[in-house]
Amino acid sequence: MPDATVRTTVAADYFQGYSVVGLIAVIGVLFVAVAFGAGRLLRPVVPTPEKLLTYECGVDPVGEGWAHTQVRYYVYAFLYVIFAVDSIFLFPWATVFAAPGFGGTTLVEMFIFLGFLTVGLLYAWKKGVLEWT
Repeated sequence: MPDATVRTTVAADYFQGYSVVGLIAVIGVLFVAVAFGAGRLLRPVVPTPEKLLTYECGVDPVGEGWAHTQVRYYVYAFLYVIFAVDSIFLFPWATVFAAPGFGGTTLVEMFIFLGFLTVGLLYAWKKGVLEWT
């Protein structure tokens, strides 16, 4: 019988940590719900035609909702995301590089990775993607 008591005690201790996390999550959800409810009750509701207009960047909407956008904007955004995400990988490599026994391997991996990035950038440059015309 003492074995079952020990298991129950261990299980109770184990789930006590999760109950604290669950309680904090419930309090957080209640806090957000109360804030949204108070905002809904306290805000003035006076709809006017000007308030119901679509608004973007201070420009009144004119014409159709569909507009042609040049593809080069997306290419620049895509290239930025690629290099921003890839630069994030350099920080963990820098910390591993300082650890004993990993320096040479990490350095080779880093230069291979940077080589792939360089080849991609040269390809985009050769195709004329980086030219803003």
